[in-house]
Amino acid sequence: MEYYHHPSAVIDPGAQIGKDSKVWHFCHIMSAVEIGTGCNIGQNVFIANGVTLGNNVKVQNNVSIYTGVTCEDDVFLGPSMVFTNVLNPRSAVNRRGQYLETIVRKGATIGANATIVCGHAIGKYAFIGAGAVITKDVPDYALFVGNPGLQIGWMSRYGHRLQFDASGQAVCPESGEVFMLRDEVVTLIHET
Repeated sequence: MEYYHHPSAVIDPGAQIGKDSKVWHFCHIMSAVEIGTGCNIGQNVFIANGVTLGNNVKVQNNVSIYTGVTCEDDVFLGPSMVFTNVLNPRSAVNRRGQYLETIVRKGATIGANATIVCGHAIGKYAFIGAGAVITKDVPDYALFVGNPGLQIGWMSRYGHRLQFDASGQAVCPESGEVFMLRDEVVTLIHET
């Protein structure tokens, strides 16, 4: 076996789990799930049919990832964060097959106890603060906090808040990468 799973984890036949991934205590991974290489699935995580996780995805404890969710490479899902997959759930109304898709793009972070309402995209390297409730698409590199989630700034690929100068440029204090803000779109213009 090329991945590790704790004996208490339930991994249904057919689930695909990449090399060097780890699945910890009391997890349940359904059969039609794809998990990339080098992922870490924390304790008490549920992953439903149809979910795809890219490489190096970190899922912290007590997260449920429902049908309709896709996470690209290098995504971080904080403890007890929540995904939904139906906008108007009712116990007595069956809405299977009406799940809305949610995509979390490469390098994005979703903080502890945040809620991502289904049908939205979280942009590359976006940062969702702890407890935020996201009800709309989030641009690449955006920093969102609060309920409802509001954008209060921009983040670097290394997770530092960017301070743009008068020319619209910002430098990540850790990596030295240079970013440009133009027309409310951030792009990486110099990689280190």
